[in-house]
Amino acid sequence: MKISYREALRLALREALSTDARVFLMGEDVGRYGGSYAVSKGLLDEFGPERIRDTPLSELGFVGAGVGAALGGMRPIVEVMTVNFSLLALDPIVNTAAALRHMSGGQFSVPLVVRMATGAGRQLAAQHSHSLENWYAHIPGIRVLAPATVADARGMLGAALADPDPVVIFEHAQLYNLEDELPDDWQCDITHAAVRRSGAQLTLISYGGSLPKAMQAASELASEGIDAEVIDLRVLRPLDSDTLAASVRKTHRAVIVDEGWKTCSLAAEIMARLMEDCFYELDAPVARVCSEEVPIPYAKHLEDAALPQVAKIIAAVKRMLNV
Repeated sequence: MKISYREALRLALREALSTDARVFLMGEDVGRYGGSYAVSKGLLDEFGPERIRDTPLSELGFVGAGVGAALGGMRPIVEVMTVNFSLLALDPIVNTAAALRHMSGGQFSVPLVVRMATGAGRQLAAQHSHSLENWYAHIPGIRVLAPATVADARGMLGAALADPDPVVIFEHAQLYNLEDELPDDWQCDITHAAVRRSGAQLTLISYGGSLPKAMQAASELASEGIDAEVIDLRVLRPLDSDTLAASVRKTHRAVIVDEGWKTCSLAAEIMARLMEDCFYELDAPVARVCSEEVPIPYAKHLEDAALPQVAKIIAAVKRMLNV
């Protein structure tokens, strides 16, 4: 069955709400409006206002309420409209949810799921085009997920709700209209990266909204006789270093595609790990394709120029291979 990424997320929400009375969804415009990206459309009519809760425009307030609900035995799913607004909720996420199991000596856990849209490419200018996944991936005590496929959009939420600790799920806004076949086995492993394409000459490492670009680049490279393997990180914390190392030990080269800025990026962390784990296996320095070090522009041609693109990925691969 072919469905959209958006529809897959809605199916996951409906299943969670239907099977566990402790689960509820709250956030800005998730109810009557159906969600900023139409993910929760129809759920208010189906489950009612007690379980599909519209909130005031206060991320600090409603994410904090989600932490309290999780401590009280509920299984809240909190939707933050976009990642830039989540900065207003860093205190309850980072100072409370992530730290409470440790600070209570294991007496308390916070089974909270926070969903948010991330990424650029929609001409929303500098304040609404952030890719700050690495900020959250820096924090011990939370699990950070980035579904890049329809199957993972369907499967990650249930696994996240089963986690006794906080989980942050980043949904790249450019993926909501993505359509693909939903496989029968859509259950998702939220501990390991996934090999999306096998190859022998180099490894392309990506996640989220950059994964389709990496896959397209690998396809175009294959037409020129260059065999690239593509790894979808999926889990940004904890990183699956074993899968990355196994691929690089096979291909001996790696290019990382990350929509974040280079400085202090997730790409930088992956480069460091590959140098620590695979230095003597590498036939070339690890390379990366990231966003330009500028606030993301509004103008379409400038926005495109600032972001990782297929042509940039292909050019990085060819430089590495000297072709």
